[in-house]
Amino acid sequence: MADDGTIDGLTEDELIDDAELDTLVREAIAQAIGDSQFTHQKLNHWTTAICEGTLKRLAALSKPFKYVVTCHLVQKAGAGLHVASTSRWRDKTDGKLAVQWENKTTFVLATVFWVAI
Repeated sequence: MADDGTIDGLTEDELIDDAELDTLVREAIAQAIGDSQFTHQKLNHWTTAICEGTLKRLAALSKPFKYVVTCHLVQKAGAGLHVASTSRWRDKTDGKLAVQWENKTTFVLATVFWVAI
C-alpha cells in the first residue's frame, strides 16, 4: 500500500470485491436460465444473456477496470468439463473469478477477468 493509502493508485473502494462479483454473476445466470430445462436451441441466447448481463452489472459499479466475461454451458449428462486459462497481470489490482452454477439439467461456468485502467 502506498503512503497515500492506495494500492497501485486505487483506493480500497475502487478494488474488486470477490463476494460482490460472485453475487453479480450468479444474478445474471439466474436471470438468464433460472429453472429452465437445458436445450441446445437456447445456448447462444443464454450465453449472450449471461455475459451481457454480467457486463452491465459490472459497468454499473463504475470501477476503473476493463472486464472480460466468458461463459461455458453444458448439459448435465455425467460428462466432465475442463476449462483452463492463464494470464499475466498486476496481482494487487487485476484478477479473475470463476463462478460455478447449476440447475437440474444445466451446468454453467462463468469467468470474469478484470484489469485496472
